[in-house]
Amino acid sequence: DDDIFSSAFCENSGKLVNVHLFALAAKYYSLSSLGVCTPLEDVLEALKGDSEEATGIKPDEFMNNKKSHEVQVMSELVDSIANYCGIKQVIDIGSGKGYLSSFLSMQYNLKVYGIDSSRSNTNGAHERNRKLKKHWRAYQSRGKESLKSQSLEMANDRPVENEINCKTIHEELLNNANSLQNQGQVIIQDLVPSCGFTEMDTLETSTETEADLVTGTQSHETKLSEEVLAVLNVLPVDAVEDFSSSCCNCGELCEEEKVQRKMTSLKTKARKSSESNLYFPLTSCITAETELNDIITDLEDCMMVGLHTCGDLAANTLRIFTAKPEIKAVCSVGCCYHLLSEQFENQEECHDQVWGFPMCQYLKDKGWCCGRNARMSACLALERVAVGQMLPTESLFYRAVLQVIIEEIYGVTRSDRHVGKTFSKSSSFIDYVRRSLRKLELDDSKLPDSCIMDYYEKYKHRMNELEAFNMLKVVLAPCIEVLILLDRLCYLKEQENIAWSGLVKLFDPVKSPRCYAVIALKNQSC
Repeated sequence: DDDIFSSAFCENSGKLVNVHLFALAAKYYSLSSLGVCTPLEDVLEALKGDSEEATGIKPDEFMNNKKSHEVQVMSELVDSIANYCGIKQVIDIGSGKGYLSSFLSMQYNLKVYGIDSSRSNTNGAHERNRKLKKHWRAYQSRGKESLKSQSLEMANDRPVENEINCKTIHEELLNNANSLQNQGQVIIQDLVPSCGFTEMDTLETSTETEADLVTGTQSHETKLSEEVLAVLNVLPVDAVEDFSSSCCNCGELCEEEKVQRKMTSLKTKARKSSESNLYFPLTSCITAETELNDIITDLEDCMMVGLHTCGDLAANTLRIFTAKPEIKAVCSVGCCYHLLSEQFENQEECHDQVWGFPMCQYLKDKGWCCGRNARMSACLALERVAVGQMLPTESLFYRAVLQVIIEEIYGVTRSDRHVGKTFSKSSSFIDYVRRSLRKLELDDSKLPDSCIMDYYEKYKHRMNELEAFNMLKVVLAPCIEVLILLDRLCYLKEQENIAWSGLVKLFDPVKSPRCYAVIALKNQSC
């Protein structure tokens, strides 16, 4: 295959002579064709077995379509891994505004620490946290009103009897609770549409439900109150708050029951005090040497996650995972490959530096280097272009001509400053150039409008060449991404304490181009 694809380039000049063969080669070496990915469905099936999916809040109520898609898919996987490993604590690295963190906490009752280096992001996460809590309470209130309304309707439909056999009531209520459990998610979702109701929740609360329903009553009004409590006991513990007083005479309770109820009351108070945050946003810069115990005081067995961790942060997430015994699993989706640091990109020796690429020993031994241009290409979205979301050719053309102007007029070939999103704010090419020069702190007064337009006219006829060149970069993008992702996977394969590791395609690449997750679980003994 390599011999066939090599004929896409001229043997003497090295120039591309067969575009079609070039495109076929690029497709052949993409992740989708190499067969190295594990299907998401297979991973979920292996982790979850026969357990049912949780239903509850929908992320599209709080975020845009792209983010909603990412959060919904990834949170289900993270919850499955956490359940499989028997852990309740999650550390979200590069958590940003807390979209994933808050959803994991609300929907799956996980204790989440979101760590981000930007204080403004952390502040934004706190604000979202406040709004989500308000929304969550509204759902709780709606559920209570539904239950009260249902109780009143039942009371009006039934005559009140003076005496009711306690044993008969007990049996009827147990049957009612069993019926609710059998109907499961449909009934609960109608009552409290925000709760995350799972099969496991039902099993865990069944004994508690029976204990609450055993108590006798003297009227059907009390029976209705118990029926409401029966419904509440089927819900997850954190879904709603009890709004009915105890329907039992405490004087008739045995000492064991009194102690049990006191403990339940203490646990409820502790839970309510901990509900001041849906999760815990923290500000800290994460490196490969970061000690999580210095950031999280109650660190326990946990898993690390990262949704579009930028540049070296994805690599550092994997390094921390392999080094810390408390971290039992990792699920990391990286992005911003152009910001990766490369060990062999520059000739300077930095023995103490921890690099973003390469990670695995195999590529280190070969001294492998991508280079910034290749890493920039890896960030392009082939699937979006394939469905008609074309590249911004005009803005790319503006940027290319600007670079010629800067080099020829100002003699600048490298700058630490960035032009940014100047194109969207500019009314013309002249306006774009002047705005950009000011951003780069270059004197634009020495450059008349006529000179700027001369450059534009000089290169305008080459815009089609620029578009063709960028299309070739887009075609090649998946191959470069493969190299970066396989480097991370090979690094995990080299570790002795990893039970399983793999690449999994999580997202629709049209909605979310950086769609591959690096996942790993440690050996149970680690």
